[in-house]
Amino acid sequence: MTEPEMPLRTGLPAIVGANPRVLILGSFPSEKSLDTGEYYANTRNQFWRLLGSLLGFDAELPYAERVDAVTDAGVALWDVVHSCRRVGSLDANIDRKTLVINDFTAFLAEHPTIERGFVNGLTAYTLFQRSDIALPAARLPSSSGALTMSFTDKLAAWQVVR
Repeated sequence: MTEPEMPLRTGLPAIVGANPRVLILGSFPSEKSLDTGEYYANTRNQFWRLLGSLLGFDAELPYAERVDAVTDAGVALWDVVHSCRRVGSLDANIDRKTLVINDFTAFLAEHPTIERGFVNGLTAYTLFQRSDIALPAARLPSSSGALTMSFTDKLAAWQVVR
């Protein structure tokens, strides 16, 4: 598929409970996540396993129950990129000329209890830094299976989410 033929894709809506205190941001959903309408749908991604270990729920629960566990713990989920053109699911393939960053100013005004952000991976963090949002945010090692870091080391780094 040549560049002009790549479809413009729009990400998933934010997942937010009643009183979020933390916002975890990815870059942009994978093709599988976009197709299923579920964050981190690729089973090779360790996101749900990491959060399950941190927040005390079974990462194998049905998606809706995982979402409930996360939001009940005060964690909101979203992505940095609202829309873009990309071939496949790799962050490296995001066409930077077409990307639109999510409106964090409006989002944070709507959810004033969010105190801190955590950004899942280097690409998401780099893109987040381009926004002029006044939210303290720390970069976490990517939950992607493509990052060759042990689960134990990732989990140790992700402890700050608690």
